[in-house]
Amino acid sequence: MKLSLKDELKDLPKISVVMPIKNEARYIARTIEQILSQDYPDEKKEILVICGQSEDDSNEIVAGIASRDSRVKLFPNPVGRSSGGRNIGAKRATGEIITFIDGHTFIESNQLLLNTARLMAEKGVSVLSRPQFLEPPDNTLFQQAVALARKSAIGHGPDSTIYNDKEMYVNPTSSGASYKREVFEKVGYFDERFDVCEDVEFNYRVSKIWNKSFTSRGLAVKYYPRETLAALFTQLKRYGIGRFRLARKHPGTLGMGTLIIALFTGGLPILIFLSFFWPLAFYALLGSAGLYLLSILSWSVAIAMRKGMKYLPPLPAIYPTIHFGLGWGFLGELWRTVTGRGISFKSHEKPN
Repeated sequence: MKLSLKDELKDLPKISVVMPIKNEARYIARTIEQILSQDYPDEKKEILVICGQSEDDSNEIVAGIASRDSRVKLFPNPVGRSSGGRNIGAKRATGEIITFIDGHTFIESNQLLLNTARLMAEKGVSVLSRPQFLEPPDNTLFQQAVALARKSAIGHGPDSTIYNDKEMYVNPTSSGASYKREVFEKVGYFDERFDVCEDVEFNYRVSKIWNKSFTSRGLAVKYYPRETLAALFTQLKRYGIGRFRLARKHPGTLGMGTLIIALFTGGLPILIFLSFFWPLAFYALLGSAGLYLLSILSWSVAIAMRKGMKYLPPLPAIYPTIHFGLGWGFLGELWRTVTGRGISFKSHEKPN
């Protein structure tokens, strides 16, 4: 017997949207509005915004929205890190499904929450992965070029599924974003020693119990890329730090791509130094640097020929920024660990 629309709406699970933010005054009001306007019953959705010590008026903006709409709740984040904010939100959430959305996100479809509930039920999974494209409608030319670079094979990890646009079952490690409550009951919460890659670390533990999630373009959100090379370098440097910490805690997560970038970043200055004294090092420097430049120029030209020649000028600068930012962060955290200043992973291995 076919259920009525009223019965179907009644059976929908409550969804808690957790948003850990800091300094998101530019985007947060619009992102919250895009969640509030989702085609999903009002009583079946809540938004928990966990705000760090922002230097802008993010707190005031969210507080104003929360004062007018009971579906929005604001909590402080004394930990300061995104991982701590995620934990506060997950523990205070009352929904059967908990999904995480950042403050600088553009949500194109008003069916995101409905698709989340539908696919979780239809596919019989406890975790949904989410495409996270870097293509909001108001990107600058530079941001569009960053999005194209990050989506390419040499601009992101080959095993990542965050730019996947197909409907398929995937391992949740790189792109898990929505969870049934039972996931936290069995796995624990986010490791607050991580300020970046905390989602990957959590998803890696999740994958040991649920090695299959489902991803679909109907779950996609769009993130804003960094607007300058300096900001992009800083972002990737943080990713590099997170990747090293992730590899320390879970050695099996260290991918060949990250390792090659770190070795190249560290090896290049060594070759430059040795080339003053050792001719073989000079030729090795020329060869490796030449191959690298040829590679990024080839990818840049190929992308420009497909997407538009306007992207050719920024792309050759974007790729080294991505690679050396990631490598610098990875090697910096390696050095801190070797010198005894890195974080310890010998205690509280299961965050709670």
